Amino acid sequence: MLKRMIWVGIGIAVGVIAVRKITKAAESVTPGGVAERVGGAGAEMKASFKAFWADVSEAKQAKEAELFDAIERGEDIQPLLAEEDENDPAVHGRLY
Repeated sequence: MLKRMIWVGIGIAVGVIAVRKITKAAESVTPGGVAERVGGAGAEMKASFKAFWADVSEAKQAKEAELFDAIERGEDIQPLLAEEDENDPAVHGRLY
């Protein structure tokens, strides 16, 4: 009798877990669930883009400051403009 009660208890626990998972999966495919996931992905992408743009702006300001300092000192800025890495495919094709 005790074995049967243990197995009934295990069955009830497995059933509850299965129902919860199925309910959660069903909610995730409803319009509200999809909107929540898309909204979260959009917010994450927005934060990532903001961080990227901040890094680009910081690098741009540093390069501008370096160029302005060289111009104020009367130095040739061509070497500063040619500091590109020859092995970096991302810099090839730039016209400046």
